[in-house]
Amino acid sequence: MSQETREAPVTASPPPAGGRLAGLLRWRPRSTLGRHALLVLAALVAVVLVLELTSPFRNSQFATMSYYAIAAAGLTVLTGLNGQISLGHGALMAVGAYTTGLLLGEEGDGALPLLLVMLIAAAVTALVGAVVGAAAARLHGPYLAGATLALAVAVPGLAIYFDHVFGGEQGLRIDSPEVPGWFDATIYFLFAHETPGAKYLAYLGWGTLLLVLLLLANLMAGRVGRVWRAVRDDEVAAELAGIRLGQVRVLAFVVSAACAGLAGAVLGVVVRLAAPSGFTIVLSLGLLTAVVVGGLGSLAGALLGSALLVFLPPAVTNLGIAAGLDGTQAAQLAPFVYGVVLVLVMLLAPSGFVGVLRKVRARRGSSRRTG
Repeated sequence: MSQETREAPVTASPPPAGGRLAGLLRWRPRSTLGRHALLVLAALVAVVLVLELTSPFRNSQFATMSYYAIAAAGLTVLTGLNGQISLGHGALMAVGAYTTGLLLGEEGDGALPLLLVMLIAAAVTALVGAVVGAAAARLHGPYLAGATLALAVAVPGLAIYFDHVFGGEQGLRIDSPEVPGWFDATIYFLFAHETPGAKYLAYLGWGTLLLVLLLLANLMAGRVGRVWRAVRDDEVAAELAGIRLGQVRVLAFVVSAACAGLAGAVLGVVVRLAAPSGFTIVLSLGLLTAVVVGGLGSLAGALLGSALLVFLPPAVTNLGIAAGLDGTQAAQLAPFVYGVVLVLVMLLAPSGFVGVLRKVRARRGSSRRTG
């Protein structure tokens, strides 16, 4: 007799929870540009919500953070990825701010639109960065820092010397741009209120920042970023591999300078002034400190360091006043606390806040795998 074989009915087992999550995430873009664009879009939504839910004072602080973060992101490319130390980014921001002031005019009556003026400011500063980068391509370590320090000292002095063009100590006054009609109408449609000028400047700064982060993130993830890292890690090996060190350094300086010029343009529009007192060596040191504290070579670190640079001093000042100090004493306490934070980060977390977060995530991942 022949035996009949019966197939057992196949029952579909429910997918695991991780499989459901993986299925939900399959729609993510596969390209690096698509993933970065998706992150920037999510960040844009978060920025809109934060700016609409915060006070005008916070809006002005976020506007200040935007141009600090733009310059710090450019400095991250130069110092964190390519290994060049710059103490002159405050001077490069001054080039962008003065270019914006000259093109817009005191009453904002320039013939060029604001976005075009900002692009021109970035291009002019990139040209200056190319000249400085070519001159400093053969310098290393403290010699490069000294050369850029001379730039930081010289540029404000030139603005004072040519006072008939740059306004001397008083600087160039820049009138804030008017809120575009389409932008005001969009915000009114979404939130049923008009957009004040201070809030529009915050939107302008953060829109520029997100665009810069998108471009830099794709540049760092591509071939150019790998070449910069190779030169930073081992110059001899990079040169033996056929990489032209001078061209790579100049390119990094040009990209970083363009970001600084764009940051200077945003600064000029937000502060409504381009004056030598706003671009001293303190600004350059503050940018370098923000990059180091946040985490070298990380755009997220540039954001964290810029936030610390903007929000920590007022918070410390308020705490000092609440503790019984007068206004002057509380204001003097803020730089001291900022210096203490910098020293603690250098001693306890040399890789910055982002490095600490990465170590925590790595430990959690290893504990889950072993468990």
